[in-house]
Amino acid sequence: MQALENHVQEWLRLDQNSETRSEIERLWEAKDYTELGKRMNTRIEFGTAGLRGRMEAGRARMNDLTIIQASQGLCEYVIANVTDAKSKGIVVGHDHRHHSKHWAALTANVFLQNGCKVYLYNGLVHTPLVPWGVKYFKAACGVMITENFKVYWENGVQIISPHDTGIAKSIDENLEPKPTSWTYGELLTSELCVDRTEEAKDMYFMAIGNYEHLRNLPVGTEGISFVNTSMHGVSDPFVQRAFQTFGVAPYIPVEEQRLPDPEFPTVKFPNPEEKATAAKDGAEYVLAQDPDSDRFSAAEKQPSGDWHVFSGDQLGTLFASYILGSKMLEVIAKAEGFKFVECLTGFKYIGNTALDLVKAGYERLSGSCFGNDIRDKDGVAATMSFVGLVSSIRERGTNVREYLETLYKRVTTGYFICYDSAKIDAIFHRLRNYPGQEKDRSYPLTIGGLPITRVVDLTLGYDSQNPPTYEPSLPLSSGHMVQFRAGRDQDEARLMLTIRTSGTEPKIKYYLEGTGSDETKIVQFLSNVVEELGRDWMEAERNELLKP
Repeated sequence: MQALENHVQEWLRLDQNSETRSEIERLWEAKDYTELGKRMNTRIEFGTAGLRGRMEAGRARMNDLTIIQASQGLCEYVIANVTDAKSKGIVVGHDHRHHSKHWAALTANVFLQNGCKVYLYNGLVHTPLVPWGVKYFKAACGVMITENFKVYWENGVQIISPHDTGIAKSIDENLEPKPTSWTYGELLTSELCVDRTEEAKDMYFMAIGNYEHLRNLPVGTEGISFVNTSMHGVSDPFVQRAFQTFGVAPYIPVEEQRLPDPEFPTVKFPNPEEKATAAKDGAEYVLAQDPDSDRFSAAEKQPSGDWHVFSGDQLGTLFASYILGSKMLEVIAKAEGFKFVECLTGFKYIGNTALDLVKAGYERLSGSCFGNDIRDKDGVAATMSFVGLVSSIRERGTNVREYLETLYKRVTTGYFICYDSAKIDAIFHRLRNYPGQEKDRSYPLTIGGLPITRVVDLTLGYDSQNPPTYEPSLPLSSGHMVQFRAGRDQDEARLMLTIRTSGTEPKIKYYLEGTGSDETKIVQFLSNVVEELGRDWMEAERNELLKP
């Protein structure tokens, strides 16, 4: 109780916002210690996603005080760790959510008070414009105020370790707001605060207008009608301009959701508004960006009249196929001279990997990035990439879902059921010490008649193609998980097989992907591999494994 009282008194000493001060005072006077405990006993955590929390008074919430404290800590850390940080400056943007504009100004003011140049965007912007601005202006960092306080490092990518822990430590060391932190009139008069918003937008659209995979637009879009919703967010003017940039006929906006509205009265996608608009205008596609326009989703009307909403994984596969011109990411990467690298989900990881390696990346939550200019999710670029994809597929006489199904014909998934955990352990032990071999850690040498070229065991921490340590680049699994790659360039087929246990179900799951020039042969080959997997590797009959 004493600790809680101390937190309350310290909050009232520091907080200069009358509204949030009153919130805490009322709770204290009402002796609502349960609610106060939720808001006061812990500090809001700063991590790779920046700050994220409810918008209300308290140490564990997002409010003026915690924004100022985070900005102070970030500023001190950047000055200490980025060469010429003050002259390079910070890019600050905001969307339409409650408090976003105010918190962007508070953030900009903290940096200004510390002698840093500030590129403060004027008006509502979509999130990708901040990382774009960091790269274009060669700034030291960037902050986007949306549903969270999102931080970008000088490379234009969301922060990762060790910067997240370093900034968090710096915040804890800079909790006392300066007297000048609460007002920001100087933003209007200081030469250090500059407005280059329109320049940033112009150069951003010039960059996406030069994306190679969109060079044929607007060819093929004639007669295709798109409905677009910005989900009560900021994307509408940006997507409009993107359509104009590529010369594509204007889309049909969902008027009920076109303008920014921080209350988000309808947020489910697709919902009656989009369907009604599409039905009224005979549109076959609904495009959607999330409120701050870093994510994208799409739906396609099927011949049956039903709508298919594409998942993040499906969009990632479609974009990779469209951009790289192939059906399988790794195969085309090799054929076209790209390097295919696996990394953890999340654009803070994909973006940093992309600095040196990739043309495009996606994560499973409907986010995609394209090219080398923006190293974060970009809903506008994803929208135009989907439009380009539709036009390309239409010329082949099919629709997007049908095309996706042809890609997935080469992928097989399934599982074996086993209720005996000891038996599961024994099966994997046998895979790691396969019969007929003399050395330790002896995995199978072939499958489906193809030589196994690589084994990655994420349980033991072993990668056969990473000498001398043989440590895998991917994180270890808490259960059994082994990946096999088989086939060489001269073979008719190549495959990747992942076998793993389920953390919640009595299953041994497998994921099998085959590539080759003859689709019919690949389909039959995968069927044969699944049969061999069950018969020889799993010894399904002897181990009494069940199939669904």
